[in-house]
Amino acid sequence: MFGNEQDSIVVRDFDPQAASREDWQRLHAFRRARHAEDHPGEPVVPDADFEQELRLHRPLNASRRFIATRHGEFVGNLILMFRREGSPGCEEFAAHVDVAGGVLRAHRRRGVGKMLAGTLLAFMQAQGRTTATFKVHLPDGNAFMAALGAVGKYHSAENRLSLDALDWRALARWRGAVPLAANGLRWEVHAGRVPMARLGQLMAPFSSLINEQPLDALDVPRMRYELQGYVTWYEDMDRRGGEHFLVLLCHGDDVAAMCDASWDARFPERVYQQLTAVARPWRGKGLAKAVKAAMLELVHARHPGARTMITHNAHANAPMLSINERLGFARHRDDRTYQLDRTALAAALAR
Repeated sequence: MFGNEQDSIVVRDFDPQAASREDWQRLHAFRRARHAEDHPGEPVVPDADFEQELRLHRPLNASRRFIATRHGEFVGNLILMFRREGSPGCEEFAAHVDVAGGVLRAHRRRGVGKMLAGTLLAFMQAQGRTTATFKVHLPDGNAFMAALGAVGKYHSAENRLSLDALDWRALARWRGAVPLAANGLRWEVHAGRVPMARLGQLMAPFSSLINEQPLDALDVPRMRYELQGYVTWYEDMDRRGGEHFLVLLCHGDDVAAMCDASWDARFPERVYQQLTAVARPWRGKGLAKAVKAAMLELVHARHPGARTMITHNAHANAPMLSINERLGFARHRDDRTYQLDRTALAAALAR
């Protein structure tokens, strides 16, 4: 526990396994207030689901939560996410921690953020971690990153598409524009779930594809798809209701292009589009437009009540941004990802 008795700011662990019902209720009130400030009008995960998600054991990843209180009121939080010790390849992630959280607007610029940053520093020192990564989208968040000496490493945007405005005939032309037989290509489509045996075969090609995406100057371990991640995700969807969609264009046993998306039964009007990627030898042939169109048709057939598709794109990914703009995606918000060295954090706090 960390505290500043003069200002009555106390930072303490929030343990989902041991939290009292009173602390859960205070956390729910805090997170809803923070959500309304940072994401006005956006849906909120139900309390019961949120509690269940925090209590879950995830084989690949772990997290710790800290709460800042002032006179007993929850006013800020710090969420630290990191690779679980003993998981496959955890050594590659040993230097890194992903950071989230924030402070209620009425309590900003009163030392709460500094106390939480001190908690982060203590955690990094205790675990030997050297690099903290933050993702922010509001002016206050960007200003706090500058005050800490964090360096902007990656620029992206959340883009949204109104499914009601789509030109379905144009999409059909996109899907049909690639001469499959002439190129030795074939479709592979999965709706709801992808069989685990098939996913196991796709982890390596998917990992290769995602590591070809532009990351600006972001310093992160090589990204990889892992089957255990899908096991955990599918178990989560089984509990709350949800579907995973995957569209592939394959050349023999090779993946030439992919597009995947998901649907959450709690927010049925929304679809979340994940990765669209084309293997390097197949670029410039219309495959990205084809798999994107096929995905949109698949989702619409399965969930005609869905109204909005949400995706995230790097500002540096000009080809995908061009496709999305032609589809009608519009920028909803800008995101910046910062990284902060432990030594720089210590120096900032000392100042």
